[in-house]
Amino acid sequence: MAYRCPDAKVLGSARLNGYQLLFRGGKAGSVAMIEKRKGGSVPVLLWEITARDEEALDRYEGYPALYRKETVKVRLGGQWVPAMVYIMNEGRPLGIPSRYYYDIIWRGYAEAGLETAALSKAVQESAVGA
Repeated sequence: MAYRCPDAKVLGSARLNGYQLLFRGGKAGSVAMIEKRKGGSVPVLLWEITARDEEALDRYEGYPALYRKETVKVRLGGQWVPAMVYIMNEGRPLGIPSRYYYDIIWRGYAEAGLETAALSKAVQESAVGA
């Protein structure tokens, strides 16, 4: 984020309820995504971004071809706040991320104080459907 979105500021961590973290994209090179799942929960880090940051993220995330944007509600500091998320468009199979990609996400989770166990669970669940 520091490289892509220099104006972004961390607001804090939260849980996105009603969603699950998975990896989709195929056999070697699946990427992280979230999808609705009753009873699911995904640890997230909320950022305040500028329009310039959002444009940079759109390019990086492959918006609108690979991902679409949706607004969800998360609880931050005792209040419900709207948050923009990227949701992968339908049609991509479950799969396993590359080791390099997984390690980058794992470091990000660890540095943000998020549960890294959520990533292991996502890999296991994605492997079942791959």
